[in-house]
Amino acid sequence: MTTFTELGVASDIVDALAGKGISDAFPIQEQTIPLALTGQDIIGQAKTGTGKTFGFGLPLIQRLGDDPEPGVKALVVVPTRELCVQVTEDLELATSNRPTKVVAIYGGKAYEGQIEQIKAGAQIVVGTPGRLLDLASQRLLDLGKVQEMVLDEADKMLDLGFLPDIEKLFAKTPAVRHTMLFSATMPGQIVALARRFMSKPIHIRANDPDEGLTQANIKHLIYRAHSLDKDEVISRILQAEGRGKTVIFTRTKRAAAKLVEELGDRGFNAAAVHGDLNQDQRERAMAAFKAGKKDVLIATDVAARGIDVDDVTHVINHTIPDDDKTYLHRAGRTGRAGKTGIAVTFVDWDDLHKWALINRALEFGQPEPVETYSSSPHLYTDLGIPEGTKGRLKPAAPAAAPTRSSTAGRTESEGSGDRSARSRTRRRTRNGRPAGEGTTSDVAGGSAAAPAKDPGSGTHDGKGHEHHDGNAAAPRRRRRRRGGSGAGGGQSTPAQQG
Repeated sequence: MTTFTELGVASDIVDALAGKGISDAFPIQEQTIPLALTGQDIIGQAKTGTGKTFGFGLPLIQRLGDDPEPGVKALVVVPTRELCVQVTEDLELATSNRPTKVVAIYGGKAYEGQIEQIKAGAQIVVGTPGRLLDLASQRLLDLGKVQEMVLDEADKMLDLGFLPDIEKLFAKTPAVRHTMLFSATMPGQIVALARRFMSKPIHIRANDPDEGLTQANIKHLIYRAHSLDKDEVISRILQAEGRGKTVIFTRTKRAAAKLVEELGDRGFNAAAVHGDLNQDQRERAMAAFKAGKKDVLIATDVAARGIDVDDVTHVINHTIPDDDKTYLHRAGRTGRAGKTGIAVTFVDWDDLHKWALINRALEFGQPEPVETYSSSPHLYTDLGIPEGTKGRLKPAAPAAAPTRSSTAGRTESEGSGDRSARSRTRRRTRNGRPAGEGTTSDVAGGSAAAPAKDPGSGTHDGKGHEHHDGNAAAPRRRRRRRGGSGAGGGQSTPAQQG
């Protein structure tokens, strides 16, 4: 393996990475770093998880200098919020031994903090196209002095319809700059974009050898599963020997929310990342997953671009992806950095045609998914699940405890509610006498709850106060206002009679 020092990376950056146990370069880094350090424009063809962030990030940081002047000098454009956070974290690690500051600019978060960091002189901006253009149009973000520009996951930006925004961002930067573009695939529009905005770029392809290695590192299991049995199958897979961090992909936000609740009930430590959560909730879930506080992450495809975690052992496709590219992207969350991984895909009866297309495109040679249930013996042998494993964590007592405590909680809550109601009645009753036994003032002050308990008491006073049955406090407020006379006084006798 080649070290970063051998590639010409500055010692303070090498030391910062070494502090996190990162010392050897991946293939894409070996190819990009020496060229990028010279200012060569680069088109890098590599999928997520191959180490391309440091491939463009380390040269970018080094080219800005040991102590760059305040102000935006580098712009990294990414398609999603999650990837923005991930790239920012990686660049912050690499700059931890120098004064260079990195700021993440993306939607779903308040403007103020991001604007403050820009005004404070951040030199590297990592952002999503929409928020970047928004701040640039308000003249809060000046891109006129950008020396380094990176487009990361350009094909994903094309898929999301960001290409017009990218062109606008390019137009706001100087014509002469160092530009790097990274994309897993090279559609015609991306190639045209590169030709238009880059200067004699060198095309580096890290896909083929790396992708072959990744495929060899991943065991692919394709099951035809019944939708009502999936939760039970997943719960048993989560108890497989050697199972570490696990990512489960769902097709919809609703399915993700439902599954995280179901797995929580079964005793698993699960978090979810999907579009119905606000940005803070998504970031907390990702942080908990990366730190190991949660070892199961349930995600939709849109949220998954920022899942850049090396120690994911299992990926489960709760529903089959729409195409082979999405399948590879999902499966690529595991088997990273040369480690092995397992990708399990459930194919519903209605989705067999989708699997046929993916199987053909990826040459799996598995046209018929194996019919699989939670009781199928091959499920246990395929995944190393201990014999006799059920879909709830053992011992059973902790799993059952929440049910008992929640029931107890409800009973206690209901009881406290009753006590609270009684205490309110006692407070309303003067001198400790029960409602209905005192003077007119006792009734006015304390027995307003009586009509609510006796449906007849509010209807035979002949004064049109039937609604007092639903809102016993209303007569009491009027009696207080009128000093115990009028409407309030007229209610005392029926209340006592009731």
